[in-house]
Amino acid sequence: MIDVYCASGTFADPHALAQELAAAVMKWEKVPSLPLFRSNTAAFVHEMPKGTISNVDGESNYVRVQVLTPVGVLDREKQLGVVKELTEIVARRSGDPGLTSRTWVLLTESPDGGWGLAGHASTGADIAQAARQQIGALSAKGPGAPSSTRA
Repeated sequence: MIDVYCASGTFADPHALAQELAAAVMKWEKVPSLPLFRSNTAAFVHEMPKGTISNVDGESNYVRVQVLTPVGVLDREKQLGVVKELTEIVARRSGDPGLTSRTWVLLTESPDGGWGLAGHASTGADIAQAARQQIGALSAKGPGAPSSTRA
């Protein structure tokens, strides 16, 4: 899950921003392109009224991106990559290249069992098992099934 907090009007197309951020996180998590992950990797853009964001000096031209993943999904290489890419996406989508220095990306891990999916508090093992089942079901259907069996 990705939450973006910004002043209203920062992004011309918040939906496109959300979709691009979700795709980037899924890429860095290196999960297979399964409906399980595609439908449950999402971004939420929270546009706040101008004047509701401030640093100590009164500046309010910041963006905060908070990424929540299951524990252990992002090793150090993935952390560095996802923070860099999300920052670049935010700056490009805002039309303000300087926003790279005013974008905060917070990586947060949900404890095992603290990731709710379909009304169930899922563990990493639960998610991996659901992915394996989906890969098996798609593979049984034949061509067009995902080629990756990573889960």
